[in-house]
Amino acid sequence: MNPRANLNALVCCLATAAAFGANAQAPSAKATQAYPAKPIRWLVPFGAGGVGDIVSRTIAQKMAEAMGQQIVIDNRPSAGGIVAMELAAKANPDGYTLMGLSNANTISAAMFKSLPYDTVNDFSMVSTLGAFSLVVIVAPDSPIKTVKDLIAQAKGTPGKLNMGTVNIGTTQHLSAELFKSMAGLDMVTVPYSTTAGVLAALRGNSVQVSFEFLPPVIGHIKAGFIRPIAVTPRARFALLPDVPTLAESGVPGYEVTSWNGLAVPAKTPKAIIDRLNEEVRAAISSPQVKQRFQELSVEPNPSTPQHMHSFVISEITKWNALIDKAKIPRQ
Repeated sequence: MNPRANLNALVCCLATAAAFGANAQAPSAKATQAYPAKPIRWLVPFGAGGVGDIVSRTIAQKMAEAMGQQIVIDNRPSAGGIVAMELAAKANPDGYTLMGLSNANTISAAMFKSLPYDTVNDFSMVSTLGAFSLVVIVAPDSPIKTVKDLIAQAKGTPGKLNMGTVNIGTTQHLSAELFKSMAGLDMVTVPYSTTAGVLAALRGNSVQVSFEFLPPVIGHIKAGFIRPIAVTPRARFALLPDVPTLAESGVPGYEVTSWNGLAVPAKTPKAIIDRLNEEVRAAISSPQVKQRFQELSVEPNPSTPQHMHSFVISEITKWNALIDKAKIPRQ
């Protein structure tokens, strides 16, 4: 064949390929500009009615009003949020599948030897949403009045005090293990399947102390059924201003906060991520959401996508180190 004919044919093929590539990218660009053009699914790795679910629904409602499209909450509860995370990781990166993250997802990344997704690399972070405290609680008539009392009693009677938590591998359980590790205590951790079981054991003196999320027990605290001796964040919690942190109670450096955040599948266009971040911030700053968060004992905590990405990595690193130090078997 004539060399010039070969060259012409090659040029024709390259032009056709370039045109096809341009046409293939065009719908994506148009879709990004028109976003959102249809309802959005928000995967929630918890059952309906819990704090994480209510936080997601509260923010989603405000975002839907502002964006002019319905945001459908899809509850997919499972241990560590694995079911919801796998669905989100495999979804199209087009902004129509959102994933509600929490500290449970970072614990799963540390606790499980293998997962059907990569918690960091298979997702693009949008923003953290809210944070809420864990609280260290005792029975109202307990002789343990402070964390220093607890530490003294535990060291004076090693292996004799029982600490109640919800299930092995949960935030409550690992928070308790972190406390024991940092304070150098020998205490027996007793897991229960529900918060109600923990509270019953506490009041019946089957366990002498417990770590639990604040939102489900704040009513019991206000009614005097249980007594808080410390909270777990870096700073005191606004609703319990007289209750010190663990860090200021004799365990310097201790800090655990439960949190919720929002992510999308990796490779979602940056323009869509930025739009979602903007809408999340606007929703969280609204008076309605602020009031609902206050009712839930949740502190608003929006962030940039970059900050949430770094935060998720730091959380996984923290839980990995704790699991190694406490010799907790990975699953």
